[in-house]
Amino acid sequence: MALKIDNLHIGMRVNHPHYGLGVVKALTQHTADISFDDAPRSLDPETAELASAEATAALRELDMPLASLIRETAEAVVQSLGIEQKQDVVEGLANRWQQGKLVLQSADSSLQPKDVPLETFFHKIVMIRNNLRVLEQKVNASEKLSDADKFDMQQYITRCYGSLTTFNVLFKNKEDQFSTK
Repeated sequence: MALKIDNLHIGMRVNHPHYGLGVVKALTQHTADISFDDAPRSLDPETAELASAEATAALRELDMPLASLIRETAEAVVQSLGIEQKQDVVEGLANRWQQGKLVLQSADSSLQPKDVPLETFFHKIVMIRNNLRVLEQKVNASEKLSDADKFDMQQYITRCYGSLTTFNVLFKNKEDQFSTK
């Protein structure tokens, strides 16, 4: 599919079948000035068979809304970088649990109880759910596992979902809750 002038931007890397890799230096209404290794050239992108040389991603075996993919990816990046921001309201946590806390009290009364903000606890539960979903996708997409092995692993994943249904009370939306399918 040919690139159109509207799809280009200055500094963009492009690939031409004859001239190789180049960088867009200037744009006019119908042409792009591109610097290739051998020489600068002015080309009409719609007839020049230009293709983007910038990184692209193709996702296969992943069936989820794009908005969810972007949100979960952003959350994973924020978590891995340790830059999680405090929020007054946590999306997905039922309203009655907002600003709440989980209190872990030992049977030994001489020990201090441990208070955990419910937003933090809920975030951990959601990450478990997300990681289980990724595991499930990887198991199903694996070419190295036999169908019987995939079935066995899927049963363990289903049991994990079942064990986590205890925490469904925390979720605002029923479709976000754990289920044994």
